[in-house]
Amino acid sequence: MATIHAKITGVGAYVPEYILNNQELSKMVDTSDEWIMTRIGIKERRILKGEGKGASDLGDRAVKQLLQKTGTSPEDVDILLCASVTPDMQFPATANIICDKVGIKNAFGYDINAGCSSFLFALSTGAKYIQSGQYKKIVIVGAEKMSSIVDYTDRAVCPIFGDGAAAVLLEPTTENTGIIDEILHVDGSGRKYLYQTAGGSVKPASHETIDAKEHFIFQDGRPVFKNAVADMADVSVEMMKKHNLSAEDLTWFVPHQANMRIIEAVAKRMGIKKEQVMINIQKYGNTTSATLPLCLWEWENKLKKGDNLILSTFGAGFTWGAIYLKWAYDGNKI
Repeated sequence: MATIHAKITGVGAYVPEYILNNQELSKMVDTSDEWIMTRIGIKERRILKGEGKGASDLGDRAVKQLLQKTGTSPEDVDILLCASVTPDMQFPATANIICDKVGIKNAFGYDINAGCSSFLFALSTGAKYIQSGQYKKIVIVGAEKMSSIVDYTDRAVCPIFGDGAAAVLLEPTTENTGIIDEILHVDGSGRKYLYQTAGGSVKPASHETIDAKEHFIFQDGRPVFKNAVADMADVSVEMMKKHNLSAEDLTWFVPHQANMRIIEAVAKRMGIKKEQVMINIQKYGNTTSATLPLCLWEWENKLKKGDNLILSTFGAGFTWGAIYLKWAYDGNKI
């Protein structure tokens, strides 16, 4: 019996219209365009405006575009997985809300939270469902309203994050394309460097937690940077060695868009050229679960069937990993 692989057959995305650039941000907090570009490499980020808007509103738009582009009926979707650290609410799952907004009625779905690695982990999970042979069409969407948990008086954190969503459709194939391999890791001892203090069962919301700004992102930048470079580089190089991929064999490296210096350091360790790296951090900032699929969406028309891609990420937890896939279609024909 032929081996079933899960292939990506389409990409959709949505980013909010409102652009928060470094000049405007410097009026809100003590920072500057030069400071942000030198240390992070972000020029602007998108922000979702409007009362009562959440991650599902972003995911809704991304999934609708995906279904339209691939000619997929909502009724034919089997599973929808939503990768997010900023769900609409604790429950129900944002995946359920997106299904309702899109009109997906014959599927089941749930959320996956692995920090900035959420999309990669969700992609791996979806691939397993496809490989089982039981499911044919699975939507993986990364949707984040990071502005909802950012303290815009914290100059170390607020320039980093933006809002956005992107989604891919997974379908089965017996060709030598699709998701070939994965290496995923977690080290819970890293949780003390990047987290949201309050809002969970350990420290429920209260007047005290709100006054203390404990519902915003806390990040100890130095250990996060150090571990991100080492872990993303190690796992990506390990994947290349495992599959005998040289720098010339790798068509595209798709890194998590957290910091330009991290991306450059990882690419250097892998021995690849900048022209092989998908980079859009300067336009969107760190959209957490949406960074990887946003790259695929932007580069779709440059992707060709058979292209070798390595997707790599690092997130709170600590979580990190890499997926090796062979692209399944000529994007310029979409």
